Amino acid sequence: MTANIVHPGGAAADALPDHPFYPLGIALPGYIANEMSTIRILGIFAATCVAVGLPTLVVINRTRPDLKKREVSTAMWFVLCGCIHLILEGYFAFNAVATSRHILAEMWKEYSLSDSRYLTRDAFVVSMETVTAVCWGPLSFLCAWCIVADRPARHVLQAVISLGQIYGDVLYYGTCTLEYVVRALEFSRPEPYYFYGYYVFLNAIWIVIPSMLLWSSCKKITRAFARVQQLEATKNGKVH
Repeated sequence: MTANIVHPGGAAADALPDHPFYPLGIALPGYIANEMSTIRILGIFAATCVAVGLPTLVVINRTRPDLKKREVSTAMWFVLCGCIHLILEGYFAFNAVATSRHILAEMWKEYSLSDSRYLTRDAFVVSMETVTAVCWGPLSFLCAWCIVADRPARHVLQAVISLGQIYGDVLYYGTCTLEYVVRALEFSRPEPYYFYGYYVFLNAIWIVIPSMLLWSSCKKITRAFARVQQLEATKNGKVH
């Protein structure tokens, strides 16, 4: 589903919609402008991340004081992912944010300055965010628990979640780029900080970190299978 564009000469050609989103002329019926400023929205998001991270760190340190710092950081990453996927992205998946003043809707409207497809309920974006919320959200919490509890399933979960995050992000970038190349549609406002700050930087985080975690899990799983094969070969050699 592409943006609903008001064409020149149409019934609504006399005036563009009263909103700041691109491409110019997209129709957003019932759109309600944000009441909070950009600084306040970003501040609330940052404060929420800290409010999630600090208690998580305390719980991990009390539960597993011997856990390596890298493992602590990974567990905290998955807890943060779980909250963002399940709550923030879950809200978007099941609600029309353009017509709401809910704090989560205002966050999405701020982000939508870099990608208006979130306000037009683009079919791909809704589908992608729904899968992310329903699948990667709960599994991220489970993976964090497996890390702290030192469960063998940790690396399987870490690999699956990370690959899913990378795949979703690549498709996200790909569909937006295709719309620009084929249809000359730009969904981001022209200000660089919207495109490079929101669209490029924020989404790149879910490519860079998951890529590192996927590589780490692949190495661990490969070594584990190699060890099993070595033990089986040794056992078979003794038997014969």
